[in-house]
Amino acid sequence: MSIVIGIDVGISTTKIVGVRDMQVVAPMRTTAADPVASLYGAFGKYLYENHIELADVEQVVLTGVGAAYIERPVYGLPTCKSDEFVADGLGARFESGLDRIIVVSMGTGTSLVRCDGDDISHIGGISIGGGTLAGLSRIMLKTSDIKQVSAMAMQGDISNVNLTIGDISAHPLPGLPLNVTASLFGNAKTDAAKEDIAVGLIHTVLQTIGSAAVLASLNSDIKEFVMIGNLSLLPQCRDVFPIMEQLYKVKYIIPKYSQFCTAIGAALDYIYKKGAK
Repeated sequence: MSIVIGIDVGISTTKIVGVRDMQVVAPMRTTAADPVASLYGAFGKYLYENHIELADVEQVVLTGVGAAYIERPVYGLPTCKSDEFVADGLGARFESGLDRIIVVSMGTGTSLVRCDGDDISHIGGISIGGGTLAGLSRIMLKTSDIKQVSAMAMQGDISNVNLTIGDISAHPLPGLPLNVTASLFGNAKTDAAKEDIAVGLIHTVLQTIGSAAVLASLNSDIKEFVMIGNLSLLPQCRDVFPIMEQLYKVKYIIPKYSQFCTAIGAALDYIYKKGAK
């Protein structure tokens, strides 16, 4: 039975999924020193581990910034490309089951895509994301390994870093509960523990992204944000986003395959266009 392969090609990380009968098949992620090596390594490994023959592949669909480096059919198979923002929207819509959302793609930076039914449009973004977290961690913690930073942050105390409304006011302010952050890193000391710095950095990136999503929705009545990309896997999302949901009366949704939504969307882009024909 034929399968459509969606591949989200990053500069050093490639995510690959298969879609068969509108079901996602065995998402996988690989890393390599360059996008071409990452793509071909991921594809070969994916076929081998899932016992898929080349003859079973109906179409390969590429997306992501690294897709620009691929100019020839992958392993001689029918190959096309999908616009990354369209793929973000289609994948997030499919995984969340929602038609009216803002997709928040938390990659190296963060892009924002509005989905209103079949109308999918890129509405902007911010230059804060995983690259920011890695860079600041490299400077302040002497590591850019996000998994290591996240593990370190699990031992940290955010109250040793951030300033809350409760720290500056004896009573909640209008629309601002006492546990809401008043100033990121506003309570940090010169001798702050690495664990506290780590949790502070992660909260800084996640809160900034969450606030950007809210601001991007102000000209619409959309209140549901689907968070995709590598940062959506951080366990600190479970701490940051519920507080922001209470503050802004919105919903942050992290779907099952949040890390792979763009690759899923790329495959769906081909499938939907084929169906339309």
